[in-house]
Amino acid sequence: MSDANKLSVVIPAFNEEQVIGHNIDRLQDALRQALPPSWSWEVIVCNNNSTDQTAAIAQEAGVQVVFESLNHISRARNTGAAVTNGQWLLFIDADSYPTPSLISDMVALIQSRLYIGCGSTVSIEGGTLFNRLRMERLNPIFRLLNIAGGVCLLCERPAFEAIGGFSTDLYAYEEFDFIQRLKRYGKTVDRSFTVLHQNPIITSGRKGALTLAAIVSMIGSNILALLLFVLRPVLPANWHAFIAKRGLGFWYKERK
Repeated sequence: MSDANKLSVVIPAFNEEQVIGHNIDRLQDALRQALPPSWSWEVIVCNNNSTDQTAAIAQEAGVQVVFESLNHISRARNTGAAVTNGQWLLFIDADSYPTPSLISDMVALIQSRLYIGCGSTVSIEGGTLFNRLRMERLNPIFRLLNIAGGVCLLCERPAFEAIGGFSTDLYAYEEFDFIQRLKRYGKTVDRSFTVLHQNPIITSGRKGALTLAAIVSMIGSNILALLLFVLRPVLPANWHAFIAKRGLGFWYKERK
């Protein structure tokens, strides 16, 4: 049974020892400042088969750590969500953290009872100017289309359970599939999905370096991910997994 006054934060993490401790601290500081006094929270890190000290650092930060052996972002999110008991689930990437103002915006959204969930625009921290412009240019497009990246997604537990969580058939663009299904479910209960934009999630600009190899990896992975997403109704699941595991290096290559 879920706790109506509890927010559950799920962080999928694969080889994130460089950032996980700092971002958990920033997250919990934002929760302490912005959640109403009557609310509680929990933070679950899903160690997605890391080969570094991600799990140990997360445990030292005082949060619960669970393990998912298959290196797959959807499975990591679903595995983390499976051990939570809050009424609302907040999925945040390990290289990201919310400001107190963003958490306050989410509290207002929850208390309005008008929404089944939300995403957020992004503000890039670190990395190259090229990557900052590459990622932040998507903000107006996401607002226009009312979709969001997987870096920060909030949804109510009953909705998450009703739609079956994140698709384990997709290795990229799984957040767009999730939002599509969440919106369809929202229509059945007369509630909406929105994209928060006044206080963006802070996320790392580490990907997308201004080098030929990085640009080729980024473009190639995004084209392949889009093709796999479009062809998912007709492409056998084992073919999809085989191609994704070998071609989506921009997201799945090991971080040293």
